[in-house]
Amino acid sequence: MSQLVVIGYDDVHKAEEVRLTLLKLQREYLIDLEDAVVAVKKPDGKIKLNQVFDPTSTGAVSGTFWGMLIGALFLSPFFGAAVGAVSGAISGALTDVGINDHFMKDVSAALTPGSSALFVLVRSMTPDKVMEELQGTGGKVLKTSLTHEKEEKLQAVLSEARKVAEPSLK
Repeated sequence: MSQLVVIGYDDVHKAEEVRLTLLKLQREYLIDLEDAVVAVKKPDGKIKLNQVFDPTSTGAVSGTFWGMLIGALFLSPFFGAAVGAVSGAISGALTDVGINDHFMKDVSAALTPGSSALFVLVRSMTPDKVMEELQGTGGKVLKTSLTHEKEEKLQAVLSEARKVAEPSLK
């Protein structure tokens, strides 16, 4: 079962920075993310969701391919591609994968203008290595599906100063 973690940051760029760290850890097979979204509350109070996966454009590309293929069978590939792109974009826009957008906007409404939040849905991870990378990144745990004990440990890791290796005097 996936675990949801929402971390709030006072800076608009910090959530994106931490998401990039998590994506790097995913490429190293240390964490398996189902979804990772950054929500930014602009100075005017509007909330912008920056998603890694855009279902609208993916649907349009997929629809174009299938429309062109089916259109080629009926000797009208360009018409088929156009119809496929439109239908794919519509179906992609109506599909919500990962974390619910309405939920993210509701949680982000509590942020102060000029701040951000990182919404992460984690399938699995290597806890000690991921926590080591997140150590000292700051932020406040806003919502989570973790146990109270694990939530407190995560908050402690985020707040703890990053350990700097001291040079040896040999």
